Formats: sequence, C-alpha cells, structure tokens
Amino acid sequence: MSAISTTALTKRFRGGQIAVDQLDLDVPEGTVYGFLGPNGSGKTTTIRMVLGLIAPTSGEVSLLGAPMPAGWQSTLPRVGALIEGPACYPFLTGAENLERLDAADATAAPRTRGARIDTALERVGLTAARDKRYRAYSLGMRQRLGIAAALLRPRDLLVLDEPTNGLDPQGTREVRALVRELAHEGTTVFVSSHLLAEVEQICTHAAVLSRGRLVADGEVERLRAAVSSRLVVTTPDASVAGQTLERLGFADVVRLDHTVSAPVGAVEVDQACAALVAAGVRVQGLVVERPSLEDAFVALTGEGFDVAG
Repeated sequence: MSAISTTALTKRFRGGQIAVDQLDLDVPEGTVYGFLGPNGSGKTTTIRMVLGLIAPTSGEVSLLGAPMPAGWQSTLPRVGALIEGPACYPFLTGAENLERLDAADATAAPRTRGARIDTALERVGLTAARDKRYRAYSLGMRQRLGIAAALLRPRDLLVLDEPTNGLDPQGTREVRALVRELAHEGTTVFVSSHLLAEVEQICTHAAVLSRGRLVADGEVERLRAAVSSRLVVTTPDASVAGQTLERLGFADVVRLDHTVSAPVGAVEVDQACAALVAAGVRVQGLVVERPSLEDAFVALTGEGFDVAG
C-alpha cells in the first residue's frame, strides 16, 4: 500500500495561477521520500492538499489507503506533520506548548501525557530547554519543538516541510539521524525540501517538482543514474589531454585551464589513464565524479535549483 498517492492533483488559485498541475505521486510505505523542488514550486501546496488543509481544484488524494478529505478522522491520528514551521504560544514554555497540543488530541490518554512529552523532547534534544519560554527559543529550537509535536504519538507517516530550516550543522545532523531512526522503526517519512544535498543523504526515494509539475520520481539511485558520471582529469596539459580523450571516443569533452572532463562512456577509466600518460600528459589527478540529485535536476529541467517556480 502507498502511504501517499495522488492522481491528477491540481490546485489553481484565483486569478488563474496554477500552483500544482496534474500531479501523480506514489509514496511507498516504509520509505524516506524526498519531495524536492525550488522555493515556490508547489511543494507546500501539495502537502496541504494531501493533509486535507486545503481543497484541490481537481484530482484525487489517498492517505494511508484512505481517500482524503473524506477519511481524515481515521487517518490523520496516524500522521504527524510539521508544515511551514510550528505555531506555538510565545508566553508558554516548550513543554507547556506540547501539553496543549497533546490535550487537543481526543485519542490521546491524559494519564500518559507527561511521559509522551518527555520522550518527544528527548528525541529532538530539547530536554534541557523544556521550561524555557517559546519566545526565547531560537529558530532552530522552534523547528525541533515542531518535530517533537509531530512525534507525541507513534505515527505511521511523518510529513516534514523543510525540517532543517534554521538549524545549525549539529542540529541538522541530529534531525538526519532522527529521520533514519524513525524509518528503521517502520515509519514512512515524507520530507519536503529545496536542499538537495541534504535530502540526498537520507532519502531512499524522491520526486522532483518544477513549476508545479512532476519532472522525475523514483529511487534516488535511479534518478542519479539518469545523468552520466564524469571523468575529471587535473593536468597542466589540458589541450593535449582533451585531444587524447576525444581520440579514445569520449564525447562532450570540456576543457578548462587545468582540468578536462567528459561523460564516462564505453572506454574503461584505466585505459584512458594509460593513454593520457602515453601521450605525455602530466596527470595530477584523475577521478570519476558521480552525479548528484542537483545534477539530475538540472539535466531534467534545464534550470538551476535555486530558481523559484
């Protein structure tokens, strides 16, 4: 069963602006799924429709096997979510805010509330700041508290919209470790982000959104495989090195001052190295660079990932 499934999901705002256009999405259960795209590409709008917070213009949404929004009463208690940052009372402490959020859950037992709050704060590293007022929290601490709120109860699905926003490197590593831990426990984690390099480290699957449309989806390794690895040679003899690679059959050879690169093809790397040395090229370095998700995005869309949709 899919944790999230959409069919021709579309959202058109007043004035005719299309935020999400005919989106077909399939998020397998048990995966860490990256929902990727530049700021403004429609990621948050999609999440809001999936969770029943806004109505789609057209299309269908299924969440944990139930149609949305019709199945929200049985489905949403199994889902934890952090969307566009947490909204908390600034004059209350972190723990007091979690108490009120937990009390709003009609399915949560009051007698175990304290234990749930302690566990959630510990998981996000906020135990020492539990009695600090929310208005004194840094942006990163507020993000952590939002994640803690989403984890007050065991969840089958966790939806995180830009979860590392405002976090320092240590906080980012802790969130990354937490996501891996949750996935190991069987929770499906859906992570929306514009930071490809960050998501690439934790996701098993990904979908790439550009201007409201799905341009690619599937396993991360398969997406990267859509772009060829590149052979990169560092040498002061760039001109001769480029000519040698072209004679060997390498295409699209790019020459810079002290490097030459080309997509890896049928020619073996060790054969290329031997030919370069035989041609008198002073090889200072020779590596095969694997493509990143950002490389795949640029190849698929023809635009940089910092372009707003």
